[in-house]
Order: sequence, then C-alpha cells, then structure tokens
Amino acid sequence: MGRIVQRALREEIVKLWPDVKGQTVAGFGFAAPMLRPFLTNARRVMCFMPGPQGVMAWPEGKDNHSVLTEETNWPISTGFVDKLIVLHGLETSENTSALLDEIWRVLGPGGRVLFIVPNRSGLWARRDATPFGYGRPYSLVQLEAQLQKHRFLPERHISALYAIPSHRPFGLRIAQMLEGFSLKVAMPFAAGVVMVEATKQVYAPTHKGLGAAVRKPLEALEGIAKPASNPISNRSKPKKEEQA
Repeated sequence: MGRIVQRALREEIVKLWPDVKGQTVAGFGFAAPMLRPFLTNARRVMCFMPGPQGVMAWPEGKDNHSVLTEETNWPISTGFVDKLIVLHGLETSENTSALLDEIWRVLGPGGRVLFIVPNRSGLWARRDATPFGYGRPYSLVQLEAQLQKHRFLPERHISALYAIPSHRPFGLRIAQMLEGFSLKVAMPFAAGVVMVEATKQVYAPTHKGLGAAVRKPLEALEGIAKPASNPISNRSKPKKEEQA
C-alpha cells in the first residue's frame, strides 16, 4: 500500500515541477519518498523531519539528506528554499499557525510550496490503518483559506490517491486502474488527499520613507519660495541730486 501511495503522489508532483535544475528542494514531515526524483537534477535536496516523528538516514546507502528539526524552528536561512513539499506535517502539527509562518520564512522570492493533506471527504482519512487517518483532514476550501490567512497565494490544486485503502490483494491489484480512471473523470470528493501548490506573498511597502524633523532648518533658500521681506517697490527712492 505504501508503494501505491508513493507512486500516485510522485507522478503528480513530477508533473507540477518537471524542472528543478539549479534549485534548492526541501521537504517537511515524511516527504522523503516524494523528494527522490529530484536528487539527480536539483542543486540541493533536504528533508526536515520533526522531533515527534523521529528521523532516519535518507536515502539509504547514499549521502544523508535528512535532518531532525524542531517543528517551528528549522536550521536554514530565511528565503533559502525554492521548492518545498509538506507531507504528513500540517495535519499532525500542534501549532499550525507557527508552522505556516516558518514555511513562509524559509521560502525564497518566487518560491513554491506543495501541501499534501488528507481529504476530509475521502476514504483514507477514515482509516486508522493508514498514515492519512491521523491528524486533522482538510477540504480544499479549508486549506486554501488557512493558507491565505498566512500570506500564501494558492496557485493550483490537485486531488489524488483514488485507490481503496486496503491491504487485500484485490484492492492492491485494481489500485492503478482506479487511479487512472478517477483522474480522467475528475472525482475530487473520492480522493484520498488534497494537494495545493502555493506561492509566498510579499507586499510592497506602503510608505515612501522614514520621516525626520529638522530642529534648525537652514533658511538660505527662503527667498526662492516666498517674496523678499523688503521688495524693491518698497525701498526708499534715491535722493534728488543737489543743485549745482
């Protein structure tokens, strides 16, 4: 079942981000399987795993790309990430507001984040035997509203994972067929997950600069702005020449 989930989600992610050459790609939560396609082309790949979830070396048999981190305090500079995948991170967070603020911080200008959360109306959110059965499920409207509240601009959304959440051989055999059929006929209410791609919203400053009061302004140019205090018309007329 885990491989079915990985394949269904990875295919949609690669469609969204086909080219990450020269970019920094990161993941939060249990996003490591979704990051594998980017190991060869991205400039840098990092996987942040929160403390309550635990950490493991990834990928197996190669240089490690994973790190244990606090949920709302990531060991990375501001504006460093170009692409970010959040999987099993938002719905299980104890402080979603602070987590979204941290995600906003690490994204760079033009950076994109992909949130993958359990669909409230789907079957996967109702089965405790799957990782999507824990935490808070979302509808598309709920997720987009929360993102907009935290200065994200939703760009695209996808519904995925239409396979039956069952370990039985029959369910596993028809999983790929159900996925392809449901994507074609567009059945978002039956999807297991909601995927929303969003960008970082940065507002331009509204003021022109800092105001400063001058205690003793210079008055060298006052005559240009206002008439002279002693205009020529008011000057005393020259005295008449004395008679010879």
